[in-house]
Amino acid sequence: MPERPLEGVGVLVTRPRTQASELVSAIESQGGTAWCFPVLEIAPTDGAEIAVIGPATARAVANAGRVVDVQPADGFDSEHLLAEERLQNVDGQRIRIIRGGEGRELLANELQQRGATVEYLSVYERRLPEAKPEMLADLEARWREGRINVVTVMSVASLDHLVRLLPAWCLQRLEDTPLVTPAGRVIKEMLRRYPASRPVQARGPGAEDMVQAIIALQSTDSGIAP
Repeated sequence: MPERPLEGVGVLVTRPRTQASELVSAIESQGGTAWCFPVLEIAPTDGAEIAVIGPATARAVANAGRVVDVQPADGFDSEHLLAEERLQNVDGQRIRIIRGGEGRELLANELQQRGATVEYLSVYERRLPEAKPEMLADLEARWREGRINVVTVMSVASLDHLVRLLPAWCLQRLEDTPLVTPAGRVIKEMLRRYPASRPVQARGPGAEDMVQAIIALQSTDSGIAP
């Protein structure tokens, strides 16, 4: 493997700007170029406690002096959380699900079927950020010049916002551009929208897992076309 295997590869990073630095650094450490194009804004809800799921966010919370009380031991979605031993026998328990303003109902529905009383506490909102015309023009220019070779997407909400924000020409190229995600639901949604696309699932949402998935694309038959 080359010492800097992503040399000449441009990666579109769609994470919120405050959460993108670790992935950007990991891409650049392997010789790639990261272009930040946030497709989500995380806006805290006033007066609420904050809880998170996922290793990168958990580290950020710890660095801020806060404690993460609940985090799946494996996987980063509702299915993996529901598989945890401590959530199997919840009959008669009151469980509060901490989430954004909107989210999947799978976790609540399953816990209710297991006998729990479920409440929601919305502590943040996922908002569609404003994409200024000059930012969109710059993105399209880079893509047309062949400097966007991989797109990273962390969630179905991110994919939906990306599709809503991209300029028309970039949207046409999305199906032809390798997409890397840690979420199986994103893979399914991408293939539903773009049957000819080539989404790749990383082992997890951490920066190193995402970068290793991008590097692995280099060894495929089609590879990444810088």
